[in-house]
Amino acid sequence: MNAASFISKRIFSLSKDNLSSTVMRIAVASVALGIAIMLISIAVVVGFKNKIKDKVIGFVAPIHIQALNQNESIEETPFIYDSVLNARLNKPFITEMHKTANKAGIIKTDDEILAVVLKGVDADYNWSYINSYLVDGITPQYVDNERSNDVVISKIISQKMNLNVGDPVRIWFVDNDMKARGRKFNVVGVYETGLQECDDRFLYCDLNQIRKLNGWDNGEIGHLEIWVDNQELINDYNEQIYFSIPTNLVSYTAMETYPHIFDWLELQDMNVVIIIALMLLVAGITIISMLLIIILERTSTIGLLKAMGASNGLIRSIFLKRSCHILLIGMVIGNVIGLGLCLIQQYTNFITLSPESYYLSAVPIELNPWHILMLNVGTFVLWVLMLLLPTMLINNVRPSKSIRFE
Repeated sequence: MNAASFISKRIFSLSKDNLSSTVMRIAVASVALGIAIMLISIAVVVGFKNKIKDKVIGFVAPIHIQALNQNESIEETPFIYDSVLNARLNKPFITEMHKTANKAGIIKTDDEILAVVLKGVDADYNWSYINSYLVDGITPQYVDNERSNDVVISKIISQKMNLNVGDPVRIWFVDNDMKARGRKFNVVGVYETGLQECDDRFLYCDLNQIRKLNGWDNGEIGHLEIWVDNQELINDYNEQIYFSIPTNLVSYTAMETYPHIFDWLELQDMNVVIIIALMLLVAGITIISMLLIIILERTSTIGLLKAMGASNGLIRSIFLKRSCHILLIGMVIGNVIGLGLCLIQQYTNFITLSPESYYLSAVPIELNPWHILMLNVGTFVLWVLMLLLPTMLINNVRPSKSIRFE
């Protein structure tokens, strides 16, 4: 044990009933609170962003291809998915492709009327996303050469129109001649994603129904959904796809389809930055004040050490080592509290949210070991640098005056 460590353990104590001990305990509490709040903030925001992104991307697909035109309505311009397009999309990062189409319609019952969008999917469609949010019934099994009347509706549509699994539902459409046509469907499943924009209007049906209603050929589709192996590289993948497909087609990412949701998610990063900055500042000021009070209280000790030949560097290291020790105690307590609360929320979801406002029913938590490590290391280094400022006062202490200081 070196001299600085030995002396710091002898002259500082958290258990004594003096001013410096009280201030040290307050500093420990401040550091612990700051670390806990920063950990919780990062875990919540990262979890929130990733959960919402997964929901949106799961519903609309990371990338989709559609015809290039000026049509801004729900009614889509069809294009043919043939062997040429399939060959151009033969890329190693593409994991799945699904042929789909949208069609606007109106659900009418005896008492209610509601505008909806039918999303037509084919026999090869991957229902895993909808199955994860299915609250009642089953997902249908479509066949390529037949038209199925089975549909899956959202819980919001189910409640608004008083429709349940097994109920028939009539949906009306307007064709190109402005004539209304009705089709009778059968509800086989009810889903709830929590995405208000999607649950309010989308229901799933057979793609062959959309083709029949629009007068399309069997090979025509409204858009092609593409799934990739790494969602972090969606923009790069989309650029490669865009320059690979024919000029009459265009590709979009999920972020371009729902920009308001992703822009809102990006704003959450600023909230975390503000919270972390405030916690660093508040806890930093507290530990600086703690060290200043300790230095003032130990002025006579500093003078005595200088009179005995101790250098300014040695005395500064005595105070810094004890301050770092107090800092580490507070950080350990803060990590235990912060991670403990995060784990409780992660496994119990005891803090709930309004799905209508936040798209989620409970506060999401995502604990990333890299984020935790970077937060602790970065915070510790910054606070230690802040502690160097008050130790500069030690240089100004004169033994002849400070030994008599009380």
